[in-house]
Amino acid sequence: MAAKPVVAEVINDGTTDFKPLRSKQYDIRKQHISETPITLKNWYKHVDWLNTTFILLIHFAAMIAAYWVPLRLNTLLFALVYYFNTGLGITAGYHRLWAHSSYKATLPLKIYLAAVGAGSVEGSIRWWSRGHRAHHRYTDTDKDPYSVRKGLLYSHLGWMVMKQNPKRIGRTDITDLNEDAVVVWQHKHYIKSVLFMAIGFPMLVCGLGWGDWAGGFIYGGLLRAFAVQQATFCVNSLAHWLGDQPFDDRNSPRDHVITALVTLGEGYHNFHHEFPSDYRNAIMWWQYDPTKWSIWLWKQLGLAYDLKQFRQNEIEKGRLQQMQKKLDQKRSTLDWGIPLEQLPVISWDDFVAQAKDGKALVAIAGVIHDVTDFIKDHPGGKALISSAIGKDATAIFNGGVYNHSNAAHNMLSTMRVGVLRGGCEVEIWKRSHYESKDINYATDSAGHRIVRAGEQVTRAAQPIATAHAA
Repeated sequence: MAAKPVVAEVINDGTTDFKPLRSKQYDIRKQHISETPITLKNWYKHVDWLNTTFILLIHFAAMIAAYWVPLRLNTLLFALVYYFNTGLGITAGYHRLWAHSSYKATLPLKIYLAAVGAGSVEGSIRWWSRGHRAHHRYTDTDKDPYSVRKGLLYSHLGWMVMKQNPKRIGRTDITDLNEDAVVVWQHKHYIKSVLFMAIGFPMLVCGLGWGDWAGGFIYGGLLRAFAVQQATFCVNSLAHWLGDQPFDDRNSPRDHVITALVTLGEGYHNFHHEFPSDYRNAIMWWQYDPTKWSIWLWKQLGLAYDLKQFRQNEIEKGRLQQMQKKLDQKRSTLDWGIPLEQLPVISWDDFVAQAKDGKALVAIAGVIHDVTDFIKDHPGGKALISSAIGKDATAIFNGGVYNHSNAAHNMLSTMRVGVLRGGCEVEIWKRSHYESKDINYATDSAGHRIVRAGEQVTRAAQPIATAHAA
């Protein structure tokens, strides 16, 4: 008895209405080829030959054929202009308009973007956007169609040339795309759209324009499409590997000007993953984002509207939080001394007795410090620091002899060995900590106390001058 094909499987994310993009139905109980090891006998079964043909084999053949087809200047200029237009079909159309709904477009603009998008030969709007939404929903996980965690080459090409298990592809909602007449028409007539926009149109322009039919086929068509594809694939690979992460470092997306130059502005990918519905990728005026500029221009012409932007306040909060996280990570690698609550409580008599027994102990603001190893390095000389041993040097350290710097207070914190019983407010602070009373102090993202410059426990507040002091 044949196994019953499964159209949709139920998983615990609450979605049950998903159908695979391919018309072929899969038996969930049958082992997929991707779940078997690649061997010399079965390697060809792991290859998606349809994608491999359109992405690699045809273009390699075009590179070879280009040896016999001279490149004419007019054809080169057309190929560059068409490269930019078909690239916009992906970046401004497939990506920012349909995958993320970052702005709205009039029907003429939709038709243009759908047409030049087909000329890039990267799948239909519906297929492309569905996969990209899954990429955002499941970034860097096994359900991410082109996760960079599986390797840079895999995220660039491998996910297309090797068969993927349909049971592991993340699911997303594409209801809005199924209700868009332009998307539906292009998906239904995708092959015809590709043949005309990727090959037929370049040949007609170059052939009728200046008689270069072969050049239009090779340079304006195949090699131009190959260049657009490789640029787009860099968003999946290079943009998750090269650059900085100014907004969030939990996942792999990164910002880098090189990727932006290659991808018509899609290189500020860390920002994009954090604020995906923003029609911009680059938010600074000097950053390269021709896709953003094109959308803005279309708005001025009445072709685009409802351009979405995250509030600058929210963007700056995200940037600040990431900066704080990096500071916290750096702070955790530094020695800030033993926390006060972990220090032993020592009486004044014991402190004096230990100092007389040869330990170079100094009390400052209720905290006992062992300065034995620092005496010889003291910038003020041995005599001054030695004169404070076994004494309360709070006043001396805070301006009585010299008002020490933040660096001195920070260094002193690494010499803590105890807390004086009843010494200033330190023991009171410690007792309150143990009793979980309200204590006002700053902590980092890991819950560790942050000591700001000028707020070290050993720094005593200077008395306020009054008229009576005159």
